[in-house]
Amino acid sequence: MTRTNLMTKIVIIAMIIIAVITIGMYIYKQSKEENSFLYYENIDFEDEVNVYENVERKDDRITIHITGDVNYPGVVVLENGARIVDAIEAAGGETEEADLDKLNLARILNDGDKVYVPNKNDINTEEMILEDESENNKQATININTASIEELIKLPGIGEATATKIVEYRKQNGKFKTIEELKNVAGIGNNKFETIKDKIRVK
Repeated sequence: MTRTNLMTKIVIIAMIIIAVITIGMYIYKQSKEENSFLYYENIDFEDEVNVYENVERKDDRITIHITGDVNYPGVVVLENGARIVDAIEAAGGETEEADLDKLNLARILNDGDKVYVPNKNDINTEEMILEDESENNKQATININTASIEELIKLPGIGEATATKIVEYRKQNGKFKTIEELKNVAGIGNNKFETIKDKIRVK
């Protein structure tokens, strides 16, 4: 009788332990699932999409420094392909003393450009703007009298072999006097010259 009671107690204790473990595992599993659900429920998927869209659109933006007679001079971010008139608008518009007639408002801007909005009292502003634009054009072209082989191969249709010939021609004949003289270099015919003529200069 004593042995039977002992076995009964052991069985009951074992069942209780199993029940406690089972209930504990069930509660833990439910709690984990609820927390997981709450985590995903709190994510703003629309915001996540917008973040990725902004990353993809990063190349569609340009940064411009605008100074002079605008209400809020400084750095502005514009859409790629924006014009001077857009930069002025982004800077809060022109002041009453601004002279927009001295600017080409339709000029397309490039990333890193600096725009100066002149004042009506500025002297020779038109000449300064023309000089600035001329300087920008120089920076956008390659000087074939000083360019290295690495710089020359950036031109469309100019490989390393042709770039080397250009450098050798310079060494043997001196500096190019005109860009048309580049056609004297072997491998540069009329068609290739027409492709690169707007991208090169001699000084």
